[in-house]
Amino acid sequence: MKKIFQYILVAVSLFSATSCDSFIEVEPEGVIDEQLAMENPDKMVTAAYSMLGDCWYTYPFNLWPYGDVASDDCLKGGSGTTDTGYHPMEIWSTLTSTPGEFDELWYRLYCAISRCNRALVSVAEYGDGKLGAETAKQRDAEVRFLRAHFYFKLLTMFRQIPWIDEEVYKNNAQEQTRNDEFTYEQLFQKIIDDFKVAYDVLPAEQQDGGRVNKIAAASYLAKCYLTLAWGDGYEKTNGVSHINQEYMKKVVEYTDVVKSSKYGYLEDFGDIFLPEYKNSKESIFAVQCSDYKDDNTTFGRANWSNMLNGCWGIWSCGWDFHKPSQNLVSAFKTKDGLPDFDNFDKTIDYPINGVPTAQKWDPRLFHTVGMPTFPYKYEESYTMTKDNSRTPNTYGYYTSLKEVPQRSKGETFNSPWQAFDMNDYVFRYSDVMLMRAEALIEIGQLGEARTIINDIRQRAKNSVAKHIQYAADQCEIALYPDTYFKDKETARKCLQWERRLELAMENGRYFDLRRWGIASKTLNAYFETEKNDVYDGQTYAQYLKDAHYTPGKNEFYPVPYNQLYYVPGLYSQNKGY
Repeated sequence: MKKIFQYILVAVSLFSATSCDSFIEVEPEGVIDEQLAMENPDKMVTAAYSMLGDCWYTYPFNLWPYGDVASDDCLKGGSGTTDTGYHPMEIWSTLTSTPGEFDELWYRLYCAISRCNRALVSVAEYGDGKLGAETAKQRDAEVRFLRAHFYFKLLTMFRQIPWIDEEVYKNNAQEQTRNDEFTYEQLFQKIIDDFKVAYDVLPAEQQDGGRVNKIAAASYLAKCYLTLAWGDGYEKTNGVSHINQEYMKKVVEYTDVVKSSKYGYLEDFGDIFLPEYKNSKESIFAVQCSDYKDDNTTFGRANWSNMLNGCWGIWSCGWDFHKPSQNLVSAFKTKDGLPDFDNFDKTIDYPINGVPTAQKWDPRLFHTVGMPTFPYKYEESYTMTKDNSRTPNTYGYYTSLKEVPQRSKGETFNSPWQAFDMNDYVFRYSDVMLMRAEALIEIGQLGEARTIINDIRQRAKNSVAKHIQYAADQCEIALYPDTYFKDKETARKCLQWERRLELAMENGRYFDLRRWGIASKTLNAYFETEKNDVYDGQTYAQYLKDAHYTPGKNEFYPVPYNQLYYVPGLYSQNKGY
């Protein structure tokens, strides 16, 4: 791994678990001597927290190019296939270890881990004396949560990763640490161990509104066990036939804690994605972002991960990336209020404002996807047209809505780059409840799973009048009858569909498909239909004719070339690359 800098930049944190009030109210102190930094454990912890949103569109920590663009939910967007290095993630067939985006992501995540390791050493050596034993114990737990968070992303992406902890740091053994020392499950267990410390030590609510808590740790533990429950990530050894029932029970155990907490469903689905509700009861764990007008900085703590994803012609500098696919739009079709599982993509349909047709749609479509003739994020003064697409012959006319604020709120900074003050959700309540429903299905508690899914559908049904009244005539959604939950196979289909609609364009679709062991089947079928997309006579997405997903190889992304050869012979490449 590239050598990590031997100094620490003490910066302002941007993480919160539902509170708007930051526990950090200090000015940045710049680059300081390492020993002096180590003698200030609270500031070292602050430096670790500050890495949560210390990313950029070329290394987005929310992983939108890898979880959405790589899936059936999303087209890359931009000015064309050569705009950024994300095109290979979209078509898979040309994917290699050389894109600079891989290298930057790997490096920056390990920089974040390096800060965590330094903070752990600082707290261990100076915490009791300077903070008191109880506070030091909590700070240690918080940093272990942060380290596990960053490692979860690395393991999700690259599978074979070196485990560099505080002992490796103290021994200066980073460049002697192999990436094949531990198995996939062993690495997950190390991540689980860190989250378990956070879960055991931290309170359900923190007095300081910027610190991680027990409920966030429970959510992550559930996600870790859910991932492991399906297998090892490769299709031959993943999926329904490899389900670990004990791990599924762990998911239920930890989601019990979330269910019994102060968190819950926000009443209107559309509110979740508005800045004024970004720290609502729905938000269990989110990277906090801000506007410069509110935090007295020049540029604000903006959401730079999503800076490319503003709509063309709506924003002053919208780059039109992260474009919903026709397949995703079609998945919102309903028949008698229920998903049209088997026929949703056999015809290309799209709503037209003011011209209702017989085809009805799940209301969440209008909260998720921007479409010509409809207001952009509820504001009729910014109604979209086909001119709001940058390259319609390549990427079509749809735009993503969730990660951007309403246009009247303006950009955080727009010269030469725009950014937004929308938080990046890591866990929201409905995501965790759907994880719970997934586990309940696999352990045979189908009725409770149905209740969870129907609660979420009822919230969607109630989310029309406040924001999308202009689409009311086109919305129809019903709750699942108990006949859909008489067997696991049908219940799974309902659960998987619900995760897609509820969490569409929230950066996790590909990782869901991989977990369920259906990535190759789903994506290769998607490439065949999506390459023939037509919107009002305009064809697009034809470049997908070159796309193909290869199981046994593409499940994980390759170890970046620059990392693989930084110390020749130290790292092994993932199979197939």
